Amino acid sequence: MAHQTTITSAEMRGINRSAILEIIRRESPIARTTIAQRLGVSLPTVMRIVDGLIEDGFVRPQGETEWSGGRRRPLLEFNADGYVVLGVDMGGTEKMYGAISEIGGNIINEANIDRQGASGEECYRLLIKLIDTLLASPGLKGRKVRGIGVGAPGITHHREGIVKWAYALNWRDFPLKDMLARRYKLPITVDNDVNLAALGEYWFGAGQSIQNMVMIIDGAGIGAGIIIDGTLYRGSSEASGEIGHMIPGREFLGKSFSDFGGLESVASGTAMIKMARAVMRSRKDAPKLNDLRADDIFESAQRGEKWAASIIDEVVDYLAIAIANLSVSFDPELIVLGGGVTSFANMLVEPILRRIEGVIPTPPRLVLSSLGPRATVMGAIITVLHNTSNFYVVHKLS
Repeated sequence: MAHQTTITSAEMRGINRSAILEIIRRESPIARTTIAQRLGVSLPTVMRIVDGLIEDGFVRPQGETEWSGGRRRPLLEFNADGYVVLGVDMGGTEKMYGAISEIGGNIINEANIDRQGASGEECYRLLIKLIDTLLASPGLKGRKVRGIGVGAPGITHHREGIVKWAYALNWRDFPLKDMLARRYKLPITVDNDVNLAALGEYWFGAGQSIQNMVMIIDGAGIGAGIIIDGTLYRGSSEASGEIGHMIPGREFLGKSFSDFGGLESVASGTAMIKMARAVMRSRKDAPKLNDLRADDIFESAQRGEKWAASIIDEVVDYLAIAIANLSVSFDPELIVLGGGVTSFANMLVEPILRRIEGVIPTPPRLVLSSLGPRATVMGAIITVLHNTSNFYVVHKLS
């Protein structure tokens, strides 16, 4: 395998630019001299890069001043409202959620669209309808749209923007990025929805200041986004984090799980509903069974109904197995739990931690998502920002 041994001067400028932009984003207001000292970069280099960031609209002077080289210069701050980004989470089964946000994370407008029962091309038409609705937001008048980011529920090749396989959408090899780029003439980012959720949580949520974390989304299906040394880990075929296909026990060997994985079949919201319908079929009429939600099972368990408590106990067992396996595989500082089942934290987090205590050498810190349903959209926002600003993440090997 060929390894790159040097970098070009343009790449070096890009690395320095990324480091300076990020320190300004995190620590505004900040002085040029402080940036130079913190990063070990010469003051003239910092000043030259900062001038470019101001010209590009990512950084702006702040009212306070610093004393530098015989003259006073304004402090710098991240231009959090300099651009807006449109992000969309295409969702697992029922709804698409989209938002227009400033690059600093302040949401201007958001909208949902029902896609229950939609499949194939109809899902694309609903996506277009949602994007058009958001682009027509009154708060966008006069604002610069930096790009559009979309999270799709399935294996996605992010460079080409092709959704290779999304069971929930009935998409195979769907060229979503090209189709959107032709329509909107804007930079387009397409990625797996859980990967984007992990990035959203890392940059804006519970994962801030964390270098290694895993985010698990448990809803209609189950997936994970894995952050290693501040960078999203994608795997050799961009299928990392497809933990819904984990094998949770030897009894799952030799079975076929082509669309809905082994872990998903016993620990997802969809699996919970299926188990509840089997238990309740003789006790409820069919229309009510069709309306059953995972929340109904949690609420029944809270009321002390044994059938519901039994289902949740089983789900917690399997989630504990998955979390233990992820912990010993990646040793993350933090595991963030998100998705529809997390509305009932008291029935998940502590029971999971109790089950794995003493089972693995170092139990993880397990918390709920602080962004909730906005996590994927916030990840789309930061991804568009990075993809349109030549952003680098660099690590020195010890």
